[in-house]
Amino acid sequence: MDNFTFFNPTKLIFGKDTVEQLKAEVPRYGKKVLLVYGGGSIKRNGLYDQVLSLLKEVDIEVFELPGVEPNPRISTVKKGVEICRNEGIDFLLAVGGGSVIDCTKAIAAGAKYEGDTWDLMTRKAVAKEALPFGTVLTLAATGSEMNSGSVITNWETKEKYGWGSPVTFPQFSILDPVNTYTVPRDQTVYGIVDMMAHVLEHYFHLTESTELQDRMCEGLLLTVMEAAPKLLEDLESYEHRATILYSGTMALNGMLSMGYRGDWATHNIEHAVSAVYDIPHGGGLAILFPNWMKHNLKVKPERFKKLAVRVFGVNAEGKTDEEVGLEGIDQLRKFWNSIGAPSRLADYEIDDSQVEVMADKAMVYGEFGNFTKLNKEDVMAIYRASL
Repeated sequence: MDNFTFFNPTKLIFGKDTVEQLKAEVPRYGKKVLLVYGGGSIKRNGLYDQVLSLLKEVDIEVFELPGVEPNPRISTVKKGVEICRNEGIDFLLAVGGGSVIDCTKAIAAGAKYEGDTWDLMTRKAVAKEALPFGTVLTLAATGSEMNSGSVITNWETKEKYGWGSPVTFPQFSILDPVNTYTVPRDQTVYGIVDMMAHVLEHYFHLTESTELQDRMCEGLLLTVMEAAPKLLEDLESYEHRATILYSGTMALNGMLSMGYRGDWATHNIEHAVSAVYDIPHGGGLAILFPNWMKHNLKVKPERFKKLAVRVFGVNAEGKTDEEVGLEGIDQLRKFWNSIGAPSRLADYEIDDSQVEVMADKAMVYGEFGNFTKLNKEDVMAIYRASL
């Protein structure tokens, strides 16, 4: 296990009717709030009116930025930055899923940065301060509600990058499973894939003596795989929504990865796909991750064997580590298929015409991946295997 320092300052507020705590939390930071949200689902389910009513009770002046995209755009971020500067915003409140929260993080940092906010996404600058913000989560998926990371797309240049800073943790996040009841089946599936992919990105590393962390990852995967089919049979089950919601947070709040560094290559590969084609992130991960696994099976086959045996129940007797690992990869694919996740890029009408373009975008900072380094040829091979 490597040396580590763990830091996560986000206050997590979980459970039924917890949105009421906005009245206590928001006034700590000021009186002018920018409410950031997406395409309008929070208006249809009543959460928008509830949030506005609660903020009104404590004399908060609310400004709004609606219309955050599923792959949030830098153009929308810049609109938010302009509102913050023009109106003297004290605090931002993201009400929505990971995309809304990611956009809010970028606005919070951009409002305190004198240059072009896109500089923060392209590593030309690092965010050193940000406006405080909180979240009311409506979708179990990204874990953005309890980490400092964000992913932003520049649709004009077809670029999509992950970034983050110690100053972009939410001050608090409110998670009421009831607010996820109206998430459609397909978005629920994408969220399940996304959180599982986060755990798998952690799991594939080269550090020794991480037995506790391995068991935590395996336990989270098993929990999600047990709850997911039950949830998809009853999308308004509080019990299963709660399990999946909490799992998404735990998958990417730093607690699973203390003492080692996961791989994260597949996320980079997917970001290039959705930068060009604007597909759902979870759908792209479902397609790509098993093919990344097959491509790298020989790097450390015993790692794949451990996952196959402990999580997917593969019988290892009389088989090589690679054979067992391959069975585990196939079981992962079968599980994702069973809940309705896509398995080929062709499912999104993506052909081989942009393979090299996507590979170039993935390689913008050179070779990447911590389990093993990928070059352009590796990335193109994974794309072609995913067609």
